[in-house]
Amino acid sequence: MTAPPGPRATAPLRARVRLRGRVRLPARFRPRAADVGAALRAHPWAADAGVALLVQLVVSVPWLIPRPPGSSPATLLAYGLTTLTVLPLVWRRRAPLAVLVAVLCAHVLYGTAVDGPGQTLPYTSMVALYSLAALAPSPLRQVTGALTLVMAAVSVAWRGRDDWLRELLLTLVVFAASYAFGRLTHTRQAYTRAVEERARAVEERNAELERANRIEAEQAAARERARIAREMHDVLSHAVSIMVVQAEAGPVAVRVAPERAEAAFDAISETGREAMTQLRQMLGVLRESPDGSLAPRAPLPGIAELPALVERVGRDDLTVTYEASGDPRPLSAALGATAYRIVQEALTNTVKHAGARSVDVRLHYGPRDLTVTVTDDGRGPANGRVAGPAAGHGLTGIRERAAAHGGSVTAGAGPGSRGFRLSTVLVMSATEVGR
Repeated sequence: MTAPPGPRATAPLRARVRLRGRVRLPARFRPRAADVGAALRAHPWAADAGVALLVQLVVSVPWLIPRPPGSSPATLLAYGLTTLTVLPLVWRRRAPLAVLVAVLCAHVLYGTAVDGPGQTLPYTSMVALYSLAALAPSPLRQVTGALTLVMAAVSVAWRGRDDWLRELLLTLVVFAASYAFGRLTHTRQAYTRAVEERARAVEERNAELERANRIEAEQAAARERARIAREMHDVLSHAVSIMVVQAEAGPVAVRVAPERAEAAFDAISETGREAMTQLRQMLGVLRESPDGSLAPRAPLPGIAELPALVERVGRDDLTVTYEASGDPRPLSAALGATAYRIVQEALTNTVKHAGARSVDVRLHYGPRDLTVTVTDDGRGPANGRVAGPAAGHGLTGIRERAAAHGGSVTAGAGPGSRGFRLSTVLVMSATEVGR
């Protein structure tokens, strides 16, 4: 004898028995409601044809079931006229008023031409009135809806049945409900469109803000690159110029005056160390610390560092003097750094190009501005002024720095058409003026 199957052996059998009465398609074969709705919105004629087909199936019920004895016969002519009442629904979105008129005329023709089976509800008229209420403009839909109710009441009274009052109330309720449902659909669609338009407007505004932020970030990066380029130009140009001049004078000083050669080599090393320090401070802001935060920024050189700059540039064959006049007062870090860089660039140009014997650096504190003047007695410009490409990158950078503080730059021959003079006016802020 064979032992009966255990619980584990009978489990698959029970599962097969349970699933035999229900078949579920895989998820990839089940269309989503959103996809179906999108397809119907993209092809409204298909949706209207589907509605007409559904109504046609509903009104065909009296021809599909056996008729009781003594009832109106379900003839082919009556079915054709019934189909004629359904056919206009295919155009219900494109011409709702014409469809309602066509449906009502087809109903009148059906009631007068044949004595066919009746319907539980006026399905075609309900759909046509619903479409009119949902799609027609304001004055037209109210007038047409009222006329439809009047025609329905006249039709019920004209047939003269014994239960005409109950039929009249049912007809009025059904048509009023169809009209109200159409208005609710119109309101819901209008609300949906408004929400979608608002969402699109928000997306467009966010996209515009994102573009504006990206452009602003790119412009800020460009400004920062230009600032760093100016700073590096000023630091390197000044340091290299001083180092080259001192290095060229070194061999001569070794033979003539060894103590001067030692001072020149000290100046070279000091200038190189200072340049490296300033470059390290400048480029340090581009690196991140180990914890991910930006490296701290060291303070920029300002007015207080000008005496050391003047002393470092001066040598035996170049006398540099410095004087501050007016009402000296504390300046902002940005304005002080700008004044320092302007003096540094002017002294660099003097060392590189002027062949001067003396340089005079003057700062004058005015009521609302700071004037920086650097004058040398070297080779001045050929025509007495500097303009256009001849100005070079150094003077261009000076003009940009001055413009950033609302100031101006004047460059040309010095007093008596000798040497070169650079005068820069920097406008102080309201806080600096009030200090």
